[in-house]
Order: sequence, then C-alpha cells, then structure tokens
Amino acid sequence: MNAGVGGGVNGPVRNGPGEGGAPNTWSWVARLGVLVIHNDPVVEAELWGMAPPGTTVHAARFESPTSGGAEYTGAPWSEVIESPDVRRGLVQLGQMDLSAICFCFGSASFFGGLAFDDGFAAAATALAGGTPVYTAGQAIRAALTATGVRRPLVVVPPWFTAPTFAATRGYLAEAGFEAAGLLQYRLGARWQGVRRHQLFDRGGRFEVDPEEVHRQVAAAFPPDADGVLIPGSGFRSWEAIDSLEQRLSVPVITSNQACLWRLLDLTGVRTGVPGAGRLLTPRSRAA
Repeated sequence: MNAGVGGGVNGPVRNGPGEGGAPNTWSWVARLGVLVIHNDPVVEAELWGMAPPGTTVHAARFESPTSGGAEYTGAPWSEVIESPDVRRGLVQLGQMDLSAICFCFGSASFFGGLAFDDGFAAAATALAGGTPVYTAGQAIRAALTATGVRRPLVVVPPWFTAPTFAATRGYLAEAGFEAAGLLQYRLGARWQGVRRHQLFDRGGRFEVDPEEVHRQVAAAFPPDADGVLIPGSGFRSWEAIDSLEQRLSVPVITSNQACLWRLLDLTGVRTGVPGAGRLLTPRSRAA
C-alpha cells in the first residue's frame, strides 16, 4: 500500500471541490479489489450497498468452475493460482494501487482448508505486486472471532451440495468453530427440477429474497447457537443482517460483509455501516 498525499497509507482524502468548483465525491479512504467468478453480480452489488463513504470497489473476474456444468469439489491453491483468469485479474488489480484484494470464492477455502487460504493468499499477494490479498474464508474466520461467535447456525445457498456441506463443516472445525446446525435456503417450487449445483448458473442467484432469508433463518435458529454464518459470496443476504440481529440477539456474519469488514480493519477505517450488523460497527476490530 502506498502513501498518498495527505491521506496516509490509503491514499488522499479529497473533500474539496473538483474541477469547476463541483464537489468532489470520490474522497478516497479505502479501495477494495475483488476477484469473483464471471457471472456473479451479487458481490459488487452488496459491497457497494454496504461500503461507507470514500470506500470504492473494483472487480476482476475469472471463469466459474461450474460453467461447464460440473459440480465443484475443490482444487489445490497451487492449481487455482495458475488459472490464466486468476493470474490476469490479480496482476491487473495489483496495478490499481488498491488497499487490499479479496478472493470472493469461499468454496475454494472450504474444500482446501486453512492450507488453501495460506498458500493462495501468499502467492496471490506476490502476483498483485505486494497488495495484500485475503480469501473470503480468512475474512469469515476473522469476523467470527471478532464478534465472539463459536457455534453459528450455518445458512448455505440453495446451490450448495452435500460435498460442500461437509467441506464447510470441516473447514470451520479446523479453524476451531462448530456449526450448531446447517440450514439450506430454499427457493420456490419452480426450481425443484433444476440440479442443485446448477441453480446459480441457471438464474437462482436472482431469486434470493432477503425477507425470505430472514424468515427461514429465524424459523430454524437453534437455541444453542451463538450466531449466524451465511457463507456464499453470490448469496444475497446482507439486507437481512440487521433484522436478524434484532430478532435473534446474536451476531450475523455474511461472506461479503466479512470481506468488507476485513478491508476496513486492515486499513484502520473506523466508520460504522448502518444496517450491516454488529460486525461493521467501529468497535469490531480484529485481534
């Protein structure tokens, strides 16, 4: 991260007028790069919805592993980092003077474990010219720790399958967390004939309703859970965070929320985000 004029490590904060006396609304505070699958519109939409003033989001894309119709069951970090799309995206994002980059593909972490996170993050940071890179899995783990959640109800997207369920539980257990339960969000009846792992690519990503997320989670929340975890970068859910926290009185962590929080934590931004839950308040900082 480079020092900007008058702006510390995150670049200049320009609150004065722009050309012709017009107000300058860019006001750089932190710049987040995201590496996301080619057909996922949810990541940027949610991050822009949550981002505090002066925080911008910049994306690069890579071909989805399920684009050929096959079910994703993981790949070593050394294989993922060699993908031409991934390498190109990291190099290009690394040339944008960003504060940090998040690899928004949690399933890769779930199947690969903590070793995937460590190996990919280190290699990706080198490809990005030293810009810090972290995975969605690393952001989720840090967010759970920061909010004191140890036994979350895990709410997974409708396109996750049994191997991904097992991988998610195993990943959390390896990191010292225990799933108090696992709930799969249910789409409407018209999706019942679509194979589960193809739901995202067939358009199911546009059918997720935050109000229905609230309803299904609240109805299934077990009494021994101390939080809610909603992984899946392409699973629209941040609009349900605040209402769920008010209803259940526990922290709610989502993948994209954790991704943004990790950026703000790394850059020392203390601005709270109204409506985005306990995690995105000034008091939630990583250890």
